[in-house]
Amino acid sequence: MKLLFKQRLFSWLDSYDIYNEYGETAFTVEGKLAWGHKLEILDPAGRHLGTVKEEVLTFLPRFALYLGEEYIGQIKKEFTFFKPSFTLDCRDWQISGNWLEWDYQVTDGQGRTVMTASKELFHWTDTYVMDIARDEDALLCLMIVLAIDAAKCSGGD
Repeated sequence: MKLLFKQRLFSWLDSYDIYNEYGETAFTVEGKLAWGHKLEILDPAGRHLGTVKEEVLTFLPRFALYLGEEYIGQIKKEFTFFKPSFTLDCRDWQISGNWLEWDYQVTDGQGRTVMTASKELFHWTDTYVMDIARDEDALLCLMIVLAIDAAKCSGGD
C-alpha cells in the first residue's frame, strides 16, 4: 500500500491529508491545541482512529501512540551526531533513517521491511511518500511518520 502524506499549507495547527495510491483520502490528521504536538488521526468519515501526543519536559522528543484511546507504545528520538535514530517500543519494530533525515525504513524483528518513507523535495509543505508492506499496518506506520516529522519540528538534536 502506498500513502502520500501532505501537510496543509494554510493551517494554524499541524494538519495533514493522507491519500492512497488512487488519490483518495485515506486519513486526515488534525493538530489540537496542547503542550507539545497532539495529532489526532481520523478516517475519511471523520471517526477518530488514533493519536500521536508529544510528551513534554523531556530532553529529546518523545511521543506516546494511541489506537483509539488505548496506549500502545512510544517513539523517541535518540541523541546521535550523523544519522537520525528513533526507538519504537511496540511490535518489535526498528526505525532507521539516512543522515539527511529524508528517508526512513521500519523493519520487524526478523529484518523484513514494514515500511519505507521518503520526503519529497520541492513542495511548499512537508510531503512524504510511504510504501507499506501490509495494509493493516498503515495506521501505525502513519503514526511513526507523524512523530518523526513532529520531532524534526521540535528541534531534538
